[in-house]
Amino acid sequence: MDDFSLRVVLADDHPAMIAGIEHSLSAVGTIQLTGTAGNSTELLRILDTDCCDVLVSDYSMPGNEHGDGIALFSFIQRHYPSIKLVVLTMLDNPAVLGALQSQGILCIVSKADAVSHLVPAIYAAATGGAYYSPIVEKSRRTHDRVRRDKNAPQLLSKREIEVLRLYASGLTVNEIAERVSRSKKTISTHKARVMQKLGIERDVDLLRYAIEHGIVASSSPPRTSAD
Repeated sequence: MDDFSLRVVLADDHPAMIAGIEHSLSAVGTIQLTGTAGNSTELLRILDTDCCDVLVSDYSMPGNEHGDGIALFSFIQRHYPSIKLVVLTMLDNPAVLGALQSQGILCIVSKADAVSHLVPAIYAAATGGAYYSPIVEKSRRTHDRVRRDKNAPQLLSKREIEVLRLYASGLTVNEIAERVSRSKKTISTHKARVMQKLGIERDVDLLRYAIEHGIVASSSPPRTSAD
C-alpha cells in the first residue's frame, strides 16, 4: 500500500486554474500529476502515452480540434475506456449536471467550491464511485426534484443541451454539425426542439436563457450569425 499512487492528468484552458490545482495536488502523496493540457488536442496527445488513471477535465474548453463537453467526454470514454473521469466546471445548471450523469460521469466538482474537493473526487472516480462537491450536490438535488415533478416543463436531453451550449457559445448550425459529426438538418431539429420545449421564439432569447441558466458562461463571445 506504501507504493499506491494514482496517475492524474489535468485539462483546463485557464493556466491559473492549472497552476492552482497543481499546487494543491502536489501535497497529496498518493496522487501523481503526470500531465497537463490546455485544450483537447494536447489532452488526447497525452492520453495516447498511457500515463493516466484519472482525468480531471474542465467541461468547457472551446476552440480546439476535438471539441469539449459531452462530445469530448464521450470520445474519451470510447477510445480510453480504462481512464476514469472527474469533471471540473463552472456550469452548475441542473440539466447540464443531469446530462453528465446520464453519460456515466459521477464525479463532478464545481470551480466555485474549494479545490480540496478534487482529492476525494479523484479517489472516488478511481474506485468507480461517485462524488459531487457541495454546489454540484445542491444542483443535482434540484434536478432530481424537477425530474420527479410531473407538472414541470419537459427537460432537455443531453444532446439538446450540448447543441444549445455550442450554439450559445458562438458556433453556427453548420459548425456544430461538423463538431459533433451530425447533419445540419439534425442539429437544426435539435435547436428547434430546444426552443419549443423552452417556449422561446427568438435566437437572442435562447442565448439569454443559456447565460441565465448557467449552460454557457456570460463571458462567452456573442453570436455573430443568425445561422
